[in-house]
Amino acid sequence: MTTAPTKTLLLVDGSSYLYRAFFAGGDAMSVTLADGSVQKTGAIRIMINMLQSLRKEVPAAFAVCVFDAKGPTFRDEIYPAYKANRSPMPDDLRAQIEPIHEVVRLMGWKVLAISGVEADDVIGTLAATADAQGMQVIVSSGDKDLAQLVNENITIIDTMNGRRRDVAGVTAEFGVPPHLMRDYQALVGDTVDNVPGVPKVGPKTAAKWLNEYGSLDAIVAQADSIKGAVGENLRKSLDWLPTGKTLVTIKTDCDLNDWLPALPAMDKIAVGAMNTGALAVFYDKYGFKGLARALAASAPDAAGSGIEVGSATRSADGSDPISARSPTRERDLFDDSDPTSSADPAPTAKPVSTLRYDTILTWEAFDAWFAKLQAADLVAIDTETTSLDEMRARIVGISFSVTPGEAAYIPLAHAYPDAAAQLPLGEVLAKMKPWLEDAARHKLGQHIKYDRHVFANHGIEVQGYAHDTMLQSYVLEVHKPHGLASLAERHLDRKGISFEDLCGKGANQICFDQVDIAKASEYSCEDSDMTLDVHCALYPQIAANDKLKFVYELEIASSETLYRIERNGVLIDAPTLAAQSHELGQRILQLEKEAHELAGQPFNLSSPKQIGEIFFTQLGLPIVKKTATGAPSTDEEVLEKLAEDYPLPAKILEHRGLAKLKGTYTDKLAQLALPSDGRVHTHYAQAVAVTGRLSSNDPNLQNIPIRTPEGRRVREAFVAPAGCLIASADYSQIELRIMAHISGDAALLLAFHDGMDVHRATAAEIFGVDTAQVSSEQRRYAKVINFGLIYGMSAYGLAKALSIDNTAAKNYIARYFERYPGVKHYMDQTRTLAKAQGYVETVFGRRLYLPEINSPNGPRRAGAERAAINAPMQGTAADLIKLSMVKVQSVIDEQKLATKMIMQVHDELVFEVPESEVNWVRHEVPKLMAGVAHLRVPLLAEVGVGLNWDKAH
Repeated sequence: MTTAPTKTLLLVDGSSYLYRAFFAGGDAMSVTLADGSVQKTGAIRIMINMLQSLRKEVPAAFAVCVFDAKGPTFRDEIYPAYKANRSPMPDDLRAQIEPIHEVVRLMGWKVLAISGVEADDVIGTLAATADAQGMQVIVSSGDKDLAQLVNENITIIDTMNGRRRDVAGVTAEFGVPPHLMRDYQALVGDTVDNVPGVPKVGPKTAAKWLNEYGSLDAIVAQADSIKGAVGENLRKSLDWLPTGKTLVTIKTDCDLNDWLPALPAMDKIAVGAMNTGALAVFYDKYGFKGLARALAASAPDAAGSGIEVGSATRSADGSDPISARSPTRERDLFDDSDPTSSADPAPTAKPVSTLRYDTILTWEAFDAWFAKLQAADLVAIDTETTSLDEMRARIVGISFSVTPGEAAYIPLAHAYPDAAAQLPLGEVLAKMKPWLEDAARHKLGQHIKYDRHVFANHGIEVQGYAHDTMLQSYVLEVHKPHGLASLAERHLDRKGISFEDLCGKGANQICFDQVDIAKASEYSCEDSDMTLDVHCALYPQIAANDKLKFVYELEIASSETLYRIERNGVLIDAPTLAAQSHELGQRILQLEKEAHELAGQPFNLSSPKQIGEIFFTQLGLPIVKKTATGAPSTDEEVLEKLAEDYPLPAKILEHRGLAKLKGTYTDKLAQLALPSDGRVHTHYAQAVAVTGRLSSNDPNLQNIPIRTPEGRRVREAFVAPAGCLIASADYSQIELRIMAHISGDAALLLAFHDGMDVHRATAAEIFGVDTAQVSSEQRRYAKVINFGLIYGMSAYGLAKALSIDNTAAKNYIARYFERYPGVKHYMDQTRTLAKAQGYVETVFGRRLYLPEINSPNGPRRAGAERAAINAPMQGTAADLIKLSMVKVQSVIDEQKLATKMIMQVHDELVFEVPESEVNWVRHEVPKLMAGVAHLRVPLLAEVGVGLNWDKAH
């Protein structure tokens, strides 16, 4: 008999197994049960075989079979389209899941499925925890996503095809080591889970970049230096990549304490003996006669006995001697319950007896509740609307809560047949408007900026929003999801009704005005109630810390200013865009003609096959690399390489770039403007970037291409109305100034205080020459070094950026640190501090968490160390532009100026300015921006003015 090693944990990806079992013949067998119903059994039978074989091949003292639980996870909150392209589970497979869970338990395996957490994340957490205890971990799965978990102690095996993914295996298969797999997956994307990557970046390009630059962060830092369409695609994806990486990253820190004790107390997951008596009954029930005979032959005396294996004892009924679980835990699926019980208990929220939710259908009820609002110190408000587009959304109903556990909903525009009579929308809003617009009446919401817009669509400018639970979470726990459902589950152990539960999904989703009033009332009341409850849990933590309180108050003020910016919008000159589209179209046709002439024949410039035939068969161009099938490659990288020496590849690249510019911007931007005002109203997301920076979407105004003349011209279409001009105010070298401040390096401080060209000053230091003797090439080198070190660039990355060898790059970095020892001291000190507390802070106290800073994995730890150095600078820059935004808007309001702030783009504020106020903007805005904080170096903001955004630069 084989002895199970006491230090091996076997983790089975049960969800992967059951799908494989089903599609390998899961519908090929069936049995008629005692009640006359027909049960498919093929997947059950194959699953048993797979687990029996695995148990023989991988003896282990500890084992868990992990399945996905029903319902959404945190990834669905981050990205609603996550896994949206997956087909529904086949009914024949769904019918076999409960029997599969049952038989797996009876075979001695622990079954685990946790609500809100994917099986991969449970596996990742168990694997990482066991690894930290020095155990060997074997994960059995065909899922390539798990490759990111692999290290010296964690190995993935795929018994279906004999593949073994250890460190060498992963590296050989994907071209990158396991610790870079998250970065790799973020770049490539995941079509199975509907997670976009960088367009046109496939496995080879992703592996090449990662091997060249060392990490996704380093690639992002050097995005401006990556040429061609693939580089443009990367730059367009910069806002998405952090979200994409979050989606593909397997969590290794899930809270499993309610299901498992802290390792190494592993009695809960010790391999158990087969419950042969119950298995015999199971096999008979489902018609597995061969399995029943084999079972009887192998253990004729074992049926019904308790057998001790390792440190766990199973009783005759197959249950474990485990203490009862808390009845308040939602969807507790540590599946050691009786096999006949439900594997998916209903979620437990607040006891119904403690909740009082009212539906207001009469003026008497309205008056009673409105009196409560007027008497309350703080009121949570939520709107239900017709759209997620805040500029177009109309109110369907309003809910509010003043005491945890109590809430009310006013249905106002439910329009389905037979809907109950509702109070008139206009009259209700008219009665509430004075209270809503009273700044002394404090209000609370979840994502208050959206609700501000909704009320504004009805002519109400809400004042007095004092708190936002989304922003509270963003300040306290930036690295976690900030949706209300996630917050309630995380901090209150409450699980509410989801929007999809109410309205459905996809093409079948109904508008909220078609939702039954009773159901809508419960849903909306619950939202307001949970918002107030979450606030009571989070705000005291912020109020107790002066730094966090400052950052939170800045976010609240920024939300107000961003609402104003979004509401203002920016005027779009549609004829200018149309003219640009026409010119681009003519140039695209000309490029196509020139390409045909160079090729000697017509061909499709978008066809890799036709391009390859012309390049390599007819023109004899050199083959740069080959595809996986051995054919010459014509990918973006190859075109860029060939374009250095041959005109045809250059024409094709230019053609593609202009076609994309036309299709993405000049053709479509005007279509995004509101017909009512001709303006584009972007949405600024506050609670996305972990550094505190804003992201812009619908449309993304922060990602308009400016590195080509044609791309820069798009900004010409951002104009002001007659009698006004566009002004752009931009911080100068802000992150270098922040580095000088936080490092306290004497040479850097002197350079900025003396108003020197800091890149020229750095070049003089590194090359040992007088500043007047610094050549343009030396200054260029110094600029790359200055910015590269801020972003954690390695010697290898610097060598590539400057086209020099690694030794020269190392020497430049060494010389830099010799001349700027304060920078070196800051970097060393920051690493130490980050390791000690798990986060770093901006100058103003914003916390930037670093989960991998103490990772035993060297490359992951090094990546976190680089982030620790850069994050305070990026985060402080984000804080500064928010402080400027708030300050400038407040002065505009105080002085009752007509100037409007219309965009915030990175470190830049853009204004629409009446001609009579241009001088004020030129002189006062730079002073206001420079004066929002007092650093060791002066802040410098510069203003440009022009007829359009391009001319203002």
